[in-house]
Amino acid sequence: MSKTSKKTISSLKDHFLVAMPSLHDDNFSGSVVYICEHNVEGAMGLIINQQLDIPAKAVFDRLELKYNRQEGDELIFDGGPIQQDRGFILHSASEQKWESTIHIGSDISLTTSKDILGDIALGTGPKDALITLGYSSWGGGQLEEELKDNSWLVIPADSAVLFNTDCARRAQAAALSIGLNLDMLALESGHA
Repeated sequence: MSKTSKKTISSLKDHFLVAMPSLHDDNFSGSVVYICEHNVEGAMGLIINQQLDIPAKAVFDRLELKYNRQEGDELIFDGGPIQQDRGFILHSASEQKWESTIHIGSDISLTTSKDILGDIALGTGPKDALITLGYSSWGGGQLEEELKDNSWLVIPADSAVLFNTDCARRAQAAALSIGLNLDMLALESGHA
């Protein structure tokens, strides 16, 4: 195969990582992580299928934001074990502008500034949004080692899985997007 026809993924940005059954880490067991950045220095992502028992109104109240009841009842997500006092908002791409937004995929953005929370609280923010506390991070080469150990299944991200799929079904929906049924994966491989 020629070098030009061989496809390699140099960055997993805008991909899902689905934890394999063999991953025995309390922070990531059963999780789906949306990768926001991945380069030689490491990777950063947000867990998208672990909700906290904290409604958004708790965050809105703490920041003294006015909010609509419906927006205040949405549960926020545990984005990962690092800086759990810091908020990250994954949202659908929007023509609205906020102080610190980066576009990750064609239809997915990440914002970390308070101004987007004010808009979400009033129902005038992006069409779809997940509010997370904390993030997940890997040092340079660490994620690649975990991939070699078959700890993660890598799947191209799909905004429908991220925003339009029930939280508890996101891992299965992500796997099904590439034709894989997670229930068919064995926890341990057999030896003949």
